[in-house]
Amino acid sequence: MNVQEKILKLRSQLQYHNYRYYVLDDPEISDTQYDMLLRELEQLETEHPELITSDSPTQRVGAQPLEAFGAVDHAVPMLSLANAMDEEEVLDFDSRVRRLLETDGDIDYVVEPKLDGLAVELIYINGKLTVGSTRGDGRTGEDITHNLRTIKAIPLVLIPEANYGKPRRLEVRGEVFMNKKDFAELNRLRQDNGEPPFANPRNSAAGSVRQLDPRITASRCLDVIFYSIGIAEEMQIQSQTELLAQLKSCGLKTSQLVKTCSNIQEALAACADFEAQRNDLPYEIDGAVIKVNSFELQSRLGEVSRSPRWAIAFKFKPQQAFTIISDIIVQVGRTGVLTPVAVLEPVRLSGVEIQRATLHNQDEIQRKDIRIGDTVVVQRAGDVIPEIVKSVSSKRTGNEKLFIMPDFCPECGQKVMRIKGESACRCTNAACPAILKGSLAHFSSRRAMNIDGLGDALIAQLVEKQLVRTVADLYTLSFETWLILDRMAKKSAENIIKALEISKQAGLEKLLFALGIRHVGEQTAQLLARHFGSVKRLSDASHDQLQNIHEIGPEVSDSIVEFFSSEENLRLLKRLEDAGVVMEPKQSAILDSVYTGKVFVFTGALNRITRPQAEDMVRQRGGKASSSVSAKTDYVVAGLDAGSKLEKAKKLGVTILSEDAFLQMIEGKL
Repeated sequence: MNVQEKILKLRSQLQYHNYRYYVLDDPEISDTQYDMLLRELEQLETEHPELITSDSPTQRVGAQPLEAFGAVDHAVPMLSLANAMDEEEVLDFDSRVRRLLETDGDIDYVVEPKLDGLAVELIYINGKLTVGSTRGDGRTGEDITHNLRTIKAIPLVLIPEANYGKPRRLEVRGEVFMNKKDFAELNRLRQDNGEPPFANPRNSAAGSVRQLDPRITASRCLDVIFYSIGIAEEMQIQSQTELLAQLKSCGLKTSQLVKTCSNIQEALAACADFEAQRNDLPYEIDGAVIKVNSFELQSRLGEVSRSPRWAIAFKFKPQQAFTIISDIIVQVGRTGVLTPVAVLEPVRLSGVEIQRATLHNQDEIQRKDIRIGDTVVVQRAGDVIPEIVKSVSSKRTGNEKLFIMPDFCPECGQKVMRIKGESACRCTNAACPAILKGSLAHFSSRRAMNIDGLGDALIAQLVEKQLVRTVADLYTLSFETWLILDRMAKKSAENIIKALEISKQAGLEKLLFALGIRHVGEQTAQLLARHFGSVKRLSDASHDQLQNIHEIGPEVSDSIVEFFSSEENLRLLKRLEDAGVVMEPKQSAILDSVYTGKVFVFTGALNRITRPQAEDMVRQRGGKASSSVSAKTDYVVAGLDAGSKLEKAKKLGVTILSEDAFLQMIEGKL
């Protein structure tokens, strides 16, 4: 099997396993095995960049940020649906359908969950994804092709269906959304960084898809479900049930909750069933869509204004409730951000008793005009996070009180500051008990240093008894000190000490994330660890050196430089090092071996970095940058208009990398 055949086989395997995972929800291999296949393909494409194609699974992310979105005209308008607010309006819809069709008999309907996301259209030509767009005004949408390519549930190439192969042209419509769990985690990270949270999963999905930089979209956990088509050439489809089955067989994800009903009573029962499941679903739905199943009947019914006559959206009752704000308290997070929280008279909502709801910040309180004592409408954003929708001013008695964020931290009494351009107020006292508790919890969490057994209760005792003042103190506590804590038996103390010892080997990437440097998440921490290889190199890095790294911008570089400019933080790192915490990447030996002594030659124009920056990246990793190609050259990185050096490299059999492949290699993705 030659290289091209290997590459085609790997792409086909990855496409198949994506189909098993995202469409059938029945994977045949583990995530690790999938990653190994992807890594093998990336390596082959790195060695043979001339064989890279736009539909390869390795090419989901890579487009440069746009200055603006282009426009896409929909060949068939993307119509909106009329709404039914109760069962009577659904029965009226059924009566209209039967009247227009001049029949007294029952109509077959299909009922699908109505996802609360962003409607999109994808165009596949000869099975390959070519264009992706938003619904827009129904006739013209925005071109978001590069962003949609980053969503792993969207196939870049369709799977040939046994009965008809790949359609020559398929315009398929669906809904991009974010699962409740991912939405809650995204908002937690945004609040930790002092950024305003998204109001609900729909806003987060829409905001993520409409980013000018596709790398931001790729960093969000987005999903998609398809449910209709515009144009489908060479596809013989007679009904909605047949359409969904054929879309699924092509590798396009469809809902697993769809129900086919013999009459409108069964359709209403299906709607009630969806509403009963609403709180248990991993994603948010706000209703059900009832469609006439037969395409021939749909064609006869036609449309009116901007809505089809053959479908209607049955809207569920809003999951909101009225209650009273008895108080507003302020909580302090690990980054020092002060968050106002409404204390509510208990109210049951979505099967859960709600007693508190976040108010986000002072600006949000003023925008919604919320006061202590107000009657308010409360909902669970994404059926997850309780939030105040609005106050009911008509119910005010005159005894309500305005709330103003405190000038001093409620935990430590230190002055609070608000950075210009930010909505968050912060306590800047590093010794603040609330910040210390949050820092300890973050430092010891599973995704950071993974100190098993060190939970919130133990952390609270350590802080309250003043046994720790920084995370470094954790490594100095004696066995006897652990034993004096409440409910700490001998075996538990031994386990904690063992867990602390194990955590020392977590590696630089975990340590950088655990330190809680603002704007440095797990992915950025890994990137920094691989790029610099040690805390010392990172601490000496300038703004320019940091911004030369792909994916690191001014805001992140400012935060990193600020952290390492602090004498207090440098002392903390020295204490951690003295305690035996590893300050190098866990796989530094493997990474070093990739570059040590390797000779790189750069030719042609590079787009994303300059040639001096690229050569510096190689030298920092122990490699060599040369200006000429010879038998001793290991890699030639070819940019635009590469000339004689590229030709010589081909003759000598030197490995040729594209600029993107080189950056992926540097970032440890190959």
